[in-house]
Amino acid sequence: MATYNVDIVTPIREVKLENVSYLRCPGLDGSFGIMNSHREGIFALSVGEIKVSQNGKDEYYASGGGFAEILSSSVKLLVESLEKSSEIDTSRANKSLERAQQRKNEQNSELNDVRIEASLSRALNRLRVSKR
Repeated sequence: MATYNVDIVTPIREVKLENVSYLRCPGLDGSFGIMNSHREGIFALSVGEIKVSQNGKDEYYASGGGFAEILSSSVKLLVESLEKSSEIDTSRANKSLERAQQRKNEQNSELNDVRIEASLSRALNRLRVSKR
C-alpha cells in the first residue's frame, strides 16, 4: 500500500510521522479520511480524535482543532493541541471535565457559554481518546 508523510505542528511541538497509509481527522462537518494521492486542499479541523494507520498499527491522538493541508504526497496538520492516547493523564482530564461542568452549572460564571462548551468538549474528547 502506498504511504505518505504527516507533519503535525502545535504551538509547543512538532510530530513527524512516516509511512502513513491512512489518516482520519475530525472535520467541522464530520470526520474525513486521507489516503495516499488524496485530492489536495485545506480543511478546518474541530476538536476530536485523529487516527493514524502506520506500519499496520493504529495510533490515536486527541486534538484541539486546527487546519489540515493535504498535498499530493504529504499532509500537514496545524493544531491547537495534540495528545497521544497513551500520554493522556486521565486524572487531569477528569478534573478538567469536573471544572467545566461546575462552571456550566454556575449562574454567575464569568466565562461565556462558548468557552464553557469548548472546555467541556476538549475534556470529553481527551477522556474518550485515552481509552483507545
